[in-house]
Amino acid sequence: MTNKITELFDIKYPVIQAGMVWCSGWRLASAVSNAGGLGIIGAGSMYPDVLREHIRKCKVATSGSFAVNVPLLYPNVEEIMRIIVEEGVRIVFTSAGNPASWTSFLKEKGIIVVHVIANTKFALKAEACGVDAIVAEGFEAGGHNGREETTTMCLIPMIRAAVKLPLIAAGGIGSGKAMLAAMALGADGVQVGSAFAVAEESSAHPYFKDRIIHAAEGDTKLSLKKLVPVRLLKNEFAEAVAEAEAAGASAEVLISMLGRARAKLGMFEGNMKEGELEIGQVSAMLKEIKPAAEILNHMWREFLLEVERIKEFDV
Repeated sequence: MTNKITELFDIKYPVIQAGMVWCSGWRLASAVSNAGGLGIIGAGSMYPDVLREHIRKCKVATSGSFAVNVPLLYPNVEEIMRIIVEEGVRIVFTSAGNPASWTSFLKEKGIIVVHVIANTKFALKAEACGVDAIVAEGFEAGGHNGREETTTMCLIPMIRAAVKLPLIAAGGIGSGKAMLAAMALGADGVQVGSAFAVAEESSAHPYFKDRIIHAAEGDTKLSLKKLVPVRLLKNEFAEAVAEAEAAGASAEVLISMLGRARAKLGMFEGNMKEGELEIGQVSAMLKEIKPAAEILNHMWREFLLEVERIKEFDV
């Protein structure tokens, strides 16, 4: 398949692996890139020197395109951007911040810039800043989320009507059927997070992966809305947060509950009770831990089968 996304990133399939904290290191990114998608190293959970190591290992492990995701509100962003330039990274996905702050700098270095948004206002702002593509992330997605709580099914056609840029759909996409639905709504490609979080190459703790594939419908909830909304898998920590929010806890109280390294504790170190477990609603549909290439190939085959099935409709 050739379209705006495959041509922009020089990849075989319009499938992007999300840059997830504590899940997407060089092993996962290179595995997805080797399978024909776009792998992304998630810089949000890495100190600058660790990021440099992951970039270098990824370059050795794949000859395909890969990217780095940079949450713009995180500390050390200036050093992270310097490392990205020094290491010759060709594609950067920015998120959680103002695209105006770094887009021009990266574009001047010849780097392709993609920005993650959750509403039309910021899609237009990203387009005005000169980004090369947009990821529109719906309410179903894991991790940090939009305050508007707009679902992917509604968000994608609204963004498609508002901007002319190549559009990548994210949130609730873990199958070829969902991929086809997103593209029917106007997306040029899809970004997949949760389905790759349980890949064999994911750096997530085995306990977290096991918890994901045993998740049921309704086991995730958008929390911490007074801070930055984040979708969490139910556990003792998430329940404590929900109780505090229901009681009207202030942002300061929620910050103290969150503390430091809460996501690392759960997702990377495997504390399933007290850790922060970020994952999307599609987790209820994930039942196996498989290699990243198998996940991508199954998704693509299902996509093609659905395309053929639709062609059979007598309209």
